[in-house]
Amino acid sequence: MMRSFPGRVLAGSIVTLLLVTGAYAHHGWSWAEADQIELAGTIREISMAPPHPTLQVETEKDGLWRVELGNPRQTERSGFVEGVAKVGDQIVVLGNRSLDPNEKRLKAVRVTVAGKSFDIYPDRIRTGG
Repeated sequence: MMRSFPGRVLAGSIVTLLLVTGAYAHHGWSWAEADQIELAGTIREISMAPPHPTLQVETEKDGLWRVELGNPRQTERSGFVEGVAKVGDQIVVLGNRSLDPNEKRLKAVRVTVAGKSFDIYPDRIRTGG
């Protein structure tokens, strides 16, 4: 049995709303601490794929961390594009870590590679000074 046009529109609207609210929750900051930390280490993996480019960064003290950057366009606007960093580079990341103390995950607001800083979320950078 086919649905009427208004029924299909309503069903489509509900699906769209669910997708948008799910995307909002995924892209929000509610999973991260308010305070920012600096993470220094070595890049072990780089992915520039949507929905968020990510880095795997190995630290001497804590091992491997997942570092999430902004969405691809936002990350690109910061100047952090494919080729500016490579596996094996030293990196310093300023960002907000996961609320879960067992999760080594950080949302980057600034990354610094070879002395060059890339401000992913310039309006969120807090340097404590």
